[in-house]
Amino acid sequence: MRILITGASGLLGSKIAEISLQKGYEVYSGFNKHKALYGTPIHLDITNKKEVKKCFRTIKPEVVVHAAALTNVDRCEQEKDLAWMVNVEGTKNIVEESERHGAFLIYISTDYVFSGERGRYREEDKPSPINYYGLTKLEGEKLVKASELDWCIARPSVIYGSRPAAGKTNFVLWAINKLRMNEPIKIITDQWVSPTLNTNLAKMILEILERRLIGVYHLAGATPLSRYELTTIVAEVFHLDKALIHPIKSSEMKWLAKRPRDSSLNVEKALETLENKPLKIKEALKILKKELKI
Repeated sequence: MRILITGASGLLGSKIAEISLQKGYEVYSGFNKHKALYGTPIHLDITNKKEVKKCFRTIKPEVVVHAAALTNVDRCEQEKDLAWMVNVEGTKNIVEESERHGAFLIYISTDYVFSGERGRYREEDKPSPINYYGLTKLEGEKLVKASELDWCIARPSVIYGSRPAAGKTNFVLWAINKLRMNEPIKIITDQWVSPTLNTNLAKMILEILERRLIGVYHLAGATPLSRYELTTIVAEVFHLDKALIHPIKSSEMKWLAKRPRDSSLNVEKALETLENKPLKIKEALKILKKELKI
């Protein structure tokens, strides 16, 4: 199977490429600024229609995993034209070429398509984003749904993993590093999410593309919890000092963009459908611990 991964130098894209190679697939890793580590690296600026066309003509992918996006929530709020160009126009380019080549498309969306007013969102719940990042990702979902493609929309939440990717760290890795250096950290108590280990997520996505499962899937961790609760469990699993974790309210954060209060995801559909099931938080963190060799 020939797989094209956009955003293949990112936290999720790199893990999908790594596991796909282990399974013996032909993997093409599209990257823009940070060269991809796994698979055959191919420069791919998804906002450049000509470059996207050339890439698809060269590879002729059977499956496309579209993980490339501008995910910095505050930057999306500040640079709306750029966010639209990458997350909407870029997705449009990928959708059009996937249609032209008859590829199966997996679009990586986000829990931020929801308002966060109640949490535990199911796949059929109506999205209502409260920031520009969520809005652009929802527009991407609409483009995928309106296409003639066989498609799957995967919505994760707060992805974390054992290696920094695309030049940035992730929340869990940041917390571990700070606590290991005995540095106090301030963590919000009133924002609930479904933290998702990239290894678990990549395996679920690989199963979806192998089985060509169509539709919307919430592919997130199986334990909804606040960021503060998450950090205390991280400290527990990694034998770090919980006393260094100081609770604060989200109102104390100097964010440009609003964040959903509770964007946790209901993962029952994935639990019922997939062999690679969403993991509970402690199980996922034990895998992370092995990957980090701590």
